[in-house]
Amino acid sequence: MRIFGKVRHRPSASWRQATDRAFTLIGDGRYEDAGALLTRAADMEPWLSESWFNLALLHKFRHDWEQARAAGLRAVALLDREAGAPDWWNVGIAATALQDWPLARRSWQAYGLKVPGEGSPSGEPLGMALGSAAVRLSPEGEAEVVWGRRLDPARIEVLSIPLPSSGRRWGEVVLHDGVPHGERTIVSADGATRAYPVFDEIELWAPSPVPTWVVLLEAASEADRDALERLAADAGFAAEDWSSSVRLLCRTCSESRMPSDEGDGEHLDPHDHSEPGHPGPLGHRTAGSGSLWVPERECGIAAPSALVRGLLDGWVADSPDTREWRDLEEVC
Repeated sequence: MRIFGKVRHRPSASWRQATDRAFTLIGDGRYEDAGALLTRAADMEPWLSESWFNLALLHKFRHDWEQARAAGLRAVALLDREAGAPDWWNVGIAATALQDWPLARRSWQAYGLKVPGEGSPSGEPLGMALGSAAVRLSPEGEAEVVWGRRLDPARIEVLSIPLPSSGRRWGEVVLHDGVPHGERTIVSADGATRAYPVFDEIELWAPSPVPTWVVLLEAASEADRDALERLAADAGFAAEDWSSSVRLLCRTCSESRMPSDEGDGEHLDPHDHSEPGHPGPLGHRTAGSGSLWVPERECGIAAPSALVRGLLDGWVADSPDTREWRDLEEVC
């Protein structure tokens, strides 16, 4: 078949059958069996970019980044368009996982993104200024959507304090997939609505040395709670009132377009803890939400062990009549 002077090869029925069966197996988590079929399909149609795109996709699912990069490069070599192909995005993810910065930069540029100057001696594509986004940690398990800062098209730095069930920490950098899986909308004080994509985590890219603590606070007012969050931020770490910042969503709602609280681009709570079933009409409420302030708060703190108790003691010392803490425990 000839399109605009180029010969486009039509895949055979055998190729289509093998590929369709492979993706059914991928959906069942049978990656080894799917790999055998996709390899056979690539042997049948080696000049078809989709053959190598599909293999690159499988290797991405398996987190086999060397193979994902190799198959992805074969796919892009066979493309018949200049820019915007998802093949380049997958190559960019694999290159980022491997810290192959020259290839990562080339991939984002070939996809059609503007990548700023070298940024660092290693060539890491810093300073892309992609803004805030949400990322779904442990998407195949007890998923949790948290807020973060996009470092580049494939990495997010986690700025919420994740619940300990996620196994993730504040300040960690996670590799994420390219296609958003839901949205969170923020209504600012001036009434403007802004939507933020929710990306699915692929794997941990850079761990954080900062442990997560849980503590019970007695805070007489929201201002007392806010004072602890400011104190932690001023020290270069974080505190988050989980009693008001975490809400329970069913998985279907978590993966859809959901409103969040008012935000100014920096404080974007709540983050979401997902359950397989629907929690009912109250399940979408922020934990602890309501018209009355409850002084007892469960708070997450991200801070070094040498600092956390001093931070809490300093918070109490600033207003001992309205503040107390107890039951501090390291949880992640």
